[in-house]
Amino acid sequence: MRKLFLIGALLCFYSAQAQKTENIIIITTDGFRWQELFGGMDPAIANNKLFFQSDSAGIYKKYWAEDADTRRKKLLPFFWSTIAAQGQLYGNRWAGNYVNVSNPYKFSYPGYSEILCGYVDTAVNSNEYKPNPNTNLLEFFNNQPKYKGKVAAYGAWNAFDRILNEERSGFPVYSAYDEVGGKNPTVNEKLINAMLRDTHREWEGECMDVFTHYAAMEELKVRKPRVLYISYGETDEWAHGAKYSFYLNAAHQFDAWLKDIWSFLQSDPQYKNKTTLLITTDHGRGDVEKTKWTSHGKAIADADQIWCAIMGPNTPALGEVKTKTQLWQKQFAQTVAKLMGQTFTAEHPVGEEIGTAIK
Repeated sequence: MRKLFLIGALLCFYSAQAQKTENIIIITTDGFRWQELFGGMDPAIANNKLFFQSDSAGIYKKYWAEDADTRRKKLLPFFWSTIAAQGQLYGNRWAGNYVNVSNPYKFSYPGYSEILCGYVDTAVNSNEYKPNPNTNLLEFFNNQPKYKGKVAAYGAWNAFDRILNEERSGFPVYSAYDEVGGKNPTVNEKLINAMLRDTHREWEGECMDVFTHYAAMEELKVRKPRVLYISYGETDEWAHGAKYSFYLNAAHQFDAWLKDIWSFLQSDPQYKNKTTLLITTDHGRGDVEKTKWTSHGKAIADADQIWCAIMGPNTPALGEVKTKTQLWQKQFAQTVAKLMGQTFTAEHPVGEEIGTAIK
């Protein structure tokens, strides 16, 4: 009996030692192609006058190099200096490493629902779809006493109120032009709210990423959530607008904001060496026909091709994974849950975790 007790105690001890992730941040940038993540600026698009903004020379100076390895580091220095050293990158199809959406639609609402619910509901077939009937991962965490009130979401697009079913889920979802800070906004949040009210609205229903980023950073610094979701949108909007330089600049800025987030996390006792980032996108874009890089959806064959990055204390540092593997978007939710020492269960099936991401 004493031996069994000691064995049980040791198992509990080693399980506790292995479980190092205490906080999770899921981050998405809408419709950012794996081709630029792994190959940098695409000259076939950059040289096409359909996609010029009278700045071809400028983006060549900023992002061009003869080899893809240097190009991608110019575009996304944090990804390649830090995540490639400390985390895992999936989705380089040139190396035979595949990540795909499972849903048949290949656009945003179904993609975000798949990421956050770990499930493909084929009834979710429109960006105007009603509040999501499916339980999402953030809701799952918020329903547990240890995480209750320590979950939040920030998204540039107003559809996140529906995607995350804010009314039912019970945690705050700040999307697009929603005022942030709740009933007691900080000084910084009052300033963000004033700027949100007064800013030029390039897109109705979606704000510029700068507002989403700084509001999410204030959330991190002031309220210290255990589970946070941040969704940036400009990579998709500028691509739809056929503005390749703006798309590249948005990706480059996104990378700088990832560094900003990680630097803060590593400076704060609650988060340092206890936080995992999962970074991904909701869908891919055209590539076989280069003029279709602006588009996605059912009609675009390669719009189901995506990527994923994971970095945290109990994720082995594999860097750019080049083994021949097939991963699916619906696996991300359970991966996050397992990294937090949980099993995500819901009224619907949930995709299995990515085993290589968990130590």
